[in-house]
Amino acid sequence: METLLFSPYTIRGVTLKNRIVMSPMCMYSCETEDGKVGNWHKIHYPTRAVGQVGLIVVEATAVTAQGRISSRDLGIWSDEHISGFQELVSLMKEHGAKTAIQLAHAGRKAEVTGEILAPSAIAFNERMRIPKEMTKSDIEETIQAFQNGARRAKEAGFDIIEIHAAHGYLINEFLSPLTNQRQDEYGGTAENRYRFLSEVIDAVREVWDGPLFVRVSASDYHPEGLTVKDYVEYAKRMKVQGVDLIDVSSGAVVPAKINVYPGYQVPFAEAIRHGADIATGAVGLITSGLQAEEILRNERADLIFIGRELLRNPYWPRTAAKELGVEIKAPVQYERGW
Repeated sequence: METLLFSPYTIRGVTLKNRIVMSPMCMYSCETEDGKVGNWHKIHYPTRAVGQVGLIVVEATAVTAQGRISSRDLGIWSDEHISGFQELVSLMKEHGAKTAIQLAHAGRKAEVTGEILAPSAIAFNERMRIPKEMTKSDIEETIQAFQNGARRAKEAGFDIIEIHAAHGYLINEFLSPLTNQRQDEYGGTAENRYRFLSEVIDAVREVWDGPLFVRVSASDYHPEGLTVKDYVEYAKRMKVQGVDLIDVSSGAVVPAKINVYPGYQVPFAEAIRHGADIATGAVGLITSGLQAEEILRNERADLIFIGRELLRNPYWPRTAAKELGVEIKAPVQYERGW
């Protein structure tokens, strides 16, 4: 049986051997607290490559030290980080996976010591600190940090870069009217709230000509927040700027109740794919090969991002292949058990 899930997918000259993507998931495992790749990362990520994942997206990696979610996050704010990522990329590619990195800044959700930054001085909740409202200088320095991160990612040998504009972190905070109450050119209208992401994309594109993804939260789950219709319009802008794929998640910009069920975020990916005529990745409680194949066959998304299921089972691609009646090649070392 021919399947879409196990068919190649080419984007801007980079060909994935299948449509299975390991979603970026924070590991909080940098024990040295200096942002450098450690033994955990060298085991965790290559294991999924051995398991035949087509594309592995390394977790949210901070472009500045104060932009980390936690002190144990990976970082790419210094040239000293490059060599560790070069080794990690090599280990993943050795087993046939393509590689990506998610460039991130936590904004008001940073839980590190020192000053935290956001578009407006509004805390996420009563337990978290009130951030400093970013000055124009802060904005310019942060955009430069994203560009520097992209340059380092290129030197490390990554195939794809993803910009993290979801889950209530800095870029998401600029996009949403719930978290952006600025009165300057970076706040107010939808166009102004998009300006920060727009300038980050342009800065990254100055140093990066490979595939570029952006992860978004397609619903704020709040009556005064953004909906998928707003993100269709944002996605149209991103496409014009050279973004190749929208990785569609949702929520977390403000505390909100989310009704979670299998495939609950897939309709968002479908709406953006058709509304903005841009490739999308679907994520969110996708756990079976049949479910993934349905999403692709019905043109609801172009890639399938698997998160927690790959934590439970690093060899999920084999499980999905058996379910779909497909044979996939095993690592030579594992053939006797495959």
